[in-house]
Amino acid sequence: MLLAIDVGNTNIVFALVDIGIDLGGEGDDIRQRWRISTDGNRTADEYAVWLHQLMALEGVERAHIDAAIIATVVPATLFNLQRLCRKYFNVEPLVVGAPDMVYGIALAVDNPNEVGADRIVNAVAAHATTPGNLIVVDFGTATTFDVITESASGQGEYRGGAIAPGINLSMDALYSHAAKLPRIAVEPPPGNGSAIGTNTVHAMQSGVFWGYVGLIEGLVARITLDIGKPVTVIGTGGLATLFNRHTHAIDRVDGDLTIRGLRRIHALNTNGA
Repeated sequence: MLLAIDVGNTNIVFALVDIGIDLGGEGDDIRQRWRISTDGNRTADEYAVWLHQLMALEGVERAHIDAAIIATVVPATLFNLQRLCRKYFNVEPLVVGAPDMVYGIALAVDNPNEVGADRIVNAVAAHATTPGNLIVVDFGTATTFDVITESASGQGEYRGGAIAPGINLSMDALYSHAAKLPRIAVEPPPGNGSAIGTNTVHAMQSGVFWGYVGLIEGLVARITLDIGKPVTVIGTGGLATLFNRHTHAIDRVDGDLTIRGLRRIHALNTNGA
């Protein structure tokens, strides 16, 4: 079983993945998912205590883990996560971004070494599961738009994309820097979808939520124009389902896209390819 670790700026997701199931599956291979807040000071021992308790609740033993892979956008977490894998699971983890790693797609950008591990992993998973030209919209601490095009030979190319502040980051900034504005939840204003808020909270909800819908639709339209061909738009991340209900710009949502990408990268770089 593969321990797939996805480190974001806000949370770390640990997933247990059955690596004996065909790569084209629809998620039956992902056995468990657990989430913990990202903290660069957390030790390997702390991760182990927390993770082993959750595994025990599900009847999973340490010996069941025979492989691991890590993707992190927070470098301070890497040492202790590698130590976790080595000390408590007796496996040497693959690390996304390591030299000579195979992704199954070309990184057609100015400097491949500066592309975030999360963006690479999402691109790998999207290309593996969906043919044609793609845009992946990931709703995380940042909202990222990643572009994958397909050549005549079927070779996938990661072309770059766009990075915008995440919606929660924007709301926190608004709350922190405007003395009279309250903290609000991420949701559209009540009613029939009007963008005209009749009180402060509804006005903030309109500006933040419908503003992000406009951001999504506007960037998808501009990127599609740049590609010059039809595209499929895949949403992922915690808020993807919410926004998908309020825009036609997203074709489908895959909440496990990053875990699928980690599984595929592991397979491509081991005997599981």
